[in-house]
Amino acid sequence: MIRTMFRLRAHPGREADVVDAWRDVAGRIAELPGALRQALLHDALDPHALVLVTEWSDEAAWRAYQAGPVAGQLAQALGPLCPEPGDRRVMRDVPPGSTVYVDVELTVPQSRWEEFRRGYAEVLDRVARVPGYLREELLREPGSDTHHIFAEWRSAAQFHQWIGNPAHAEEEAGPIAPFLLDIRRRLFHAVADPATSREPRTGREADVHRTTDVLVVGAGPTGLTVAVELARRGIDCRVVEKLAAPPGHADKAIGVHCRTMELWEEQGIVREAMDVGIWLTGNMVFVNGVQTHRMSWELPGLPYAHLGLPQYETERLLTERLATLGVRPRRGTELISFTQDDDGVTATLTTADGGTETVRATYLVGCDGAHSRVRELLGLTFTGGLGRFPQLFMLGDVDVDWDMPDGHLLRFLHETDGRMDGMLVCVPLRGAHRYRIATLAPPRFFAQTGGQDAPPGFSEELAEPTLADVQAALDRLAPPGTRASNLRWSSVFRISHGIVDRYRDGRVFVAGDAAHLHPPAGGQGMNTGIQDAWNLAWKLALAVRGIAAPGLLDSYETERRPEGEEIVGRAVRMAFTDELDRADLERQFLQEMSMLLSYAGSPLVGESVTDPEALRGGPAAGDRAPDVEGLRRPGVGHPLRLRELTRGTRHTLLVYADSSADEETLHAAAELCAEVRRQASGELDAYLVLSPDARAPRLLAPPVVVDADGGYRAGYAVAGTALHLIRPDGHIGFRSCPLDADGLRKHLHLIFGGVR
Repeated sequence: MIRTMFRLRAHPGREADVVDAWRDVAGRIAELPGALRQALLHDALDPHALVLVTEWSDEAAWRAYQAGPVAGQLAQALGPLCPEPGDRRVMRDVPPGSTVYVDVELTVPQSRWEEFRRGYAEVLDRVARVPGYLREELLREPGSDTHHIFAEWRSAAQFHQWIGNPAHAEEEAGPIAPFLLDIRRRLFHAVADPATSREPRTGREADVHRTTDVLVVGAGPTGLTVAVELARRGIDCRVVEKLAAPPGHADKAIGVHCRTMELWEEQGIVREAMDVGIWLTGNMVFVNGVQTHRMSWELPGLPYAHLGLPQYETERLLTERLATLGVRPRRGTELISFTQDDDGVTATLTTADGGTETVRATYLVGCDGAHSRVRELLGLTFTGGLGRFPQLFMLGDVDVDWDMPDGHLLRFLHETDGRMDGMLVCVPLRGAHRYRIATLAPPRFFAQTGGQDAPPGFSEELAEPTLADVQAALDRLAPPGTRASNLRWSSVFRISHGIVDRYRDGRVFVAGDAAHLHPPAGGQGMNTGIQDAWNLAWKLALAVRGIAAPGLLDSYETERRPEGEEIVGRAVRMAFTDELDRADLERQFLQEMSMLLSYAGSPLVGESVTDPEALRGGPAAGDRAPDVEGLRRPGVGHPLRLRELTRGTRHTLLVYADSSADEETLHAAAELCAEVRRQASGELDAYLVLSPDARAPRLLAPPVVVDADGGYRAGYAVAGTALHLIRPDGHIGFRSCPLDADGLRKHLHLIFGGVR
């Protein structure tokens, strides 16, 4: 018996048309000689993906179908409905080949779907480490609770070795064990597909062809954020990472900024981050042993404080969140080359087993760090050249015995004749008296380079600093009597800084350290990369779906590159000073936390304000949209935050009106909301925000919320009628006072083009 499985992705909104096209042809397939079964399955985690299944009595029957008119009719019907040709696997139920396919049929009641989905994400993470396991997909039979776990293994022997050990199988599959009590399992072996003239994935020589909407290169915080945001919007993406395993020690970013915490609230991981991190509550600076200042970071009005969290924990949380969306990074997979044309990007990858893979993507995003292969292949250069600090630095993870306040970042500087010649930074880590220390490396490390410049980043060639090296730095710069112990990890690194000349080249983008490098002062690198991803992903999603205006993707560089330039410059200036601006430390801290980030200079934001005093004191177009408490919605027994309305993947239109607005104005506002929802292809939610003394109109839409405590009126400085359009990234895209319907339509045209 021969089975074929043809996986394809429909254009968004055309899934039902694919089903209809399949039904029209499936009946003709059933009449062919040797046809045994025809079925259509849905990807349980991807609403746009479907799998067409056929089974044949023998290879001759299948090949006759392939060469006949019915297969051509199916291809002709599916062509306009699917953006790419699809991926087909061919298998048989008796072994000639090494690759084995396992089809596990099980029942997942709809009432228990969320329980299964959470457990399944954990199983995917566990089984990925089993020798011989390659990949799998979760499929669902339409209109039923029957699901299929369709897995691919490198060889039948490796699969049987795993399944034959009950302890291992129970350990990996434990989270979904209650659903595996009554299953049907079938095994198939790969055979050649004459339609593609290639062998299936059977080893080192395989050349696998895949298609996806967005290929993300790099599984650090930036790449994972891009992937999470795309997956939340139903966009198919693949994440590849050349490192075979995630890092296990705190060798990179520690500080998570307030604005990043807000983004994590949107993504659903902020509670988990707080559970495993610690709060960084302030900082202290000492120069030549004398305290020069101390500042509390626990400022009133901040939605979150500054969190201390090692980057490996950040990557773990984002990876787990991504798994719940059905995407797992392909580790041990490295980008070798790519080409691009008017329709997409073709990338060549090497895989963990030594094979090669060709991926066709609509867009590619390079999030592959300081030594970015994407940046290299694009030929991007650093504006003004790549700057490198002449000094070598060392990092260490140690316990420190001293009398210092908990939760404070500590900086000890030594100056001679006004010039800094010694620096020690100590950042608290989770655990009693545990710190990450950064300081100048002892001279012997520079001597090991032979007097030549050490490469930027962490050095694998130079020896690891010792506990004695750490203690020597503490003896020179920290308070007398300070002792270090329990060195868990250490390394030598070289600081480089710069920003690339452009963030986009055609269908390829760079983000994070691939686009900008800066000193670790202020913990800017990781947080800035996450902000890059947050800005880019929602725009890419609209472009993939074909509803973005032509210039929307250009706004990524327009908005993010100036911010990158400012952050690189500020981090370089701060690297060897005791403080950048003592006159306004609070504003400086808020700036470092990205709470003052604004895209006010972007052509993608705008406003229409007839009275110069209108909206004065409120957030401007391009600013972060502040949260507001105390909103009331009919039928809800507790007050709401504004963020509960704006949270999600779409734009949010907020139309405000007080008692001065008459009924005609309110009805016109309702019609405007309906109109712009159509203009945005449904990618816009709208709410009517009323002052407590305003009369609520009898409208079915938009939904009405009441500014019961006046927080919205005060926070957004509104009166009479006004509107604010909040972008998916939480920034104000457009505002007007009074309502300017035509101005709003023109602004949305910049985002959605001529879509209706």
